[in-house]
Order: sequence, then C-alpha cells, then structure tokens
Amino acid sequence: MKTAIEIKILDPRLHTWGLPQYQTALSAAVDLMACIDDPITLAPQAPAVLIPTGIAMHMDSADLCAVILPRSGLGHKKGLVLGNSAGLIDADYTAQCYISAWNRNPSGTGQDIVIAPGERIAQMVFLPIIRPTFQVVETFSASSARGEGGFGSTGTR
Repeated sequence: MKTAIEIKILDPRLHTWGLPQYQTALSAAVDLMACIDDPITLAPQAPAVLIPTGIAMHMDSADLCAVILPRSGLGHKKGLVLGNSAGLIDADYTAQCYISAWNRNPSGTGQDIVIAPGERIAQMVFLPIIRPTFQVVETFSASSARGEGGFGSTGTR
C-alpha cells in the first residue's frame, strides 16, 4: 500500500546527509538522523535528551500514525534506546519530530554514547490505526477460554 505523506525539511543538512529513506527494499522503517550541531555525549543512566530529526510531517489521515523506535543494532550493541520506549506521532502533529535518546548502560561503567551530527540513531515506522467505538456493558456478550486470568495466568514458559 502506497500512501503519500508530506514532509518538511527543517534542517537543510538533510539534503546532503540524506532524507529519511528505507535502507533496503523490504525495510519496515525509515532511518532518522540526529540533526545536531555538535556531538552529544550520553552518560549511562543520565536523563534522556531530545534530539531533533530536522523533519516535520503532515499525514492528514485518521487511519495513520508514525512510531519512532530505536535502531536494533545501536540498542543491542551500544545501549542507545529511546527514553520513552517508543515515540508516537499522531496524524495531526505537524511540528518537528524529536527522538528521546537514552543510554541504558549501567551507571559507573563509563560506557558513554556519543551521537554525531547526521548519525542515524532511530527509525520511524508508519502504522494503520483502527478507532473502535466503545459500547458500555454490564457483562460481555461472549466468554473466552482465558476469561479474567491476569498476568502469567497462561504460564511462564
């Protein structure tokens, strides 16, 4: 499914570094770059830092959202993850997109993470949205095999 999304380039360096794009023919997400002027050092367990992406978008669709996720390799190998786990961008948000960058490495390890200007540090995937209506009931119209079983009710293995 092809969907057109308007993108505004807020940082002209993206014309040199490269616009958000899919890295392979079957990539699910586009990479986002750190649009910063100088390198930023993230110390282990320090508060998350908002990194500008240099882009703003207009999705203009109630059936679409964007989600910012960490890049797998940076998270696994270096400890660079998102301070908010995942960033949700609503279809009506048209300001600059930011990446909440956080160094998850243990305190006292000295495993700083340095983010360079133009470095690909996160990825953005576009997802369909379903907006159900809610019907308030006293009892559900059907039961399920799980019923009201909570966390771990189906076992832990």
